[in-house]
Amino acid sequence: MLHRRGLDAPRKGRKRDYHRDGRLSQAEIILIMIMFHSSNHKCLKHFYLNEICVRHRLLFPRVVSYNRFTELEKSVVVRFVIFVKKCLLGKCTGISFVDSTLLRVCRNQRIHMHKVFKGIAQRGKCSLGWFYGFKLRLICNDKGEILNFMITPGDVDDREPLKIKSFVEFIYGKLVGDKGYIGKSLFNKLFIDGIQLITKLKNNMKGGRQPMYDRILLRKRAIIETINDELKNIAQIEHSRHRSFPNFVVNLIGGIAAYCLFPKKPMINLERVYDNQLTLF
Repeated sequence: MLHRRGLDAPRKGRKRDYHRDGRLSQAEIILIMIMFHSSNHKCLKHFYLNEICVRHRLLFPRVVSYNRFTELEKSVVVRFVIFVKKCLLGKCTGISFVDSTLLRVCRNQRIHMHKVFKGIAQRGKCSLGWFYGFKLRLICNDKGEILNFMITPGDVDDREPLKIKSFVEFIYGKLVGDKGYIGKSLFNKLFIDGIQLITKLKNNMKGGRQPMYDRILLRKRAIIETINDELKNIAQIEHSRHRSFPNFVVNLIGGIAAYCLFPKKPMINLERVYDNQLTLF
C-alpha cells in the first residue's frame, strides 16, 4: 500500500496536472460574449461579475470565476468564427462596399514594450497616421449587412485581401471602394470574376469618365464608414487590454456578431429610374 502511494504521488518539484473541464458550455461562452458587445458596458470583467453572475444567474446556473472564463474563451475561437460566417452574415445584393479600419493594440509610445502581439501585429499607416496593430477588412451590402470580413496585420496593402478568392467568393455586381483599391491588375482580376470595382479617380488619371450611377454609389460609401464606427464605439471591438491573441479574436468576432444582430442597421435606398424622354427614334 505504501509502495502504491509512492508511485501515485507526484514527484518532488513537479506540478500536478489538472484536467478539469469547464462547467460553462461553448454555446454559453459565445452567448455571453455577444451579450457583452450588445450592452453598454466597456469592461468585460465588470459585465461578467455584475450582470452574468448576479443579474442573469438563472440563465447561467453553472458560472465559473472570471479568470476561468477568460481561459475558456480560447476554446470557442473556431466554432465562433464558423457560427458567424455561416449563420449571421448577409447576402450580396449586387451592390457592395469594401473598406478597412485599423485596430490599435497599444499606443505608439509603447510599441517597444508590447509583448502580447509581438511577431503578429505590425506597424501600418492610414489616413490617421502610423499605428501598431491589425486591420479589419469588411465588405457590406446596401442594407448595412456584413458580407465577409478578414483580419490582417497592419502593414498589409488594402488590395491584397481582394485577390484572395475566398474573400470575394459570394460577391457579384458592383464593388465600391476608396482610392486605396486602385489597381489595373486588381480591376481586371475582379472583372473576370463578375465584379466591377468602382473607385474614385486620381487627378493624374487620364481619360477616366464614370457613369452618373457609379458616382452616386461613391457618395454612398459612407455606409461602411458608419459600420466601422458602430463596431468600434458601440460593439467595442478595439481596446488595448488584450492578454492573448485568441482572446483578441473572440472579442473581435463577438463585436461583429453583436452588430449582425442589431435590430437597426445603416442602409441606403437606391432606386433606378429610367427616363426615355430624350431617346431619339
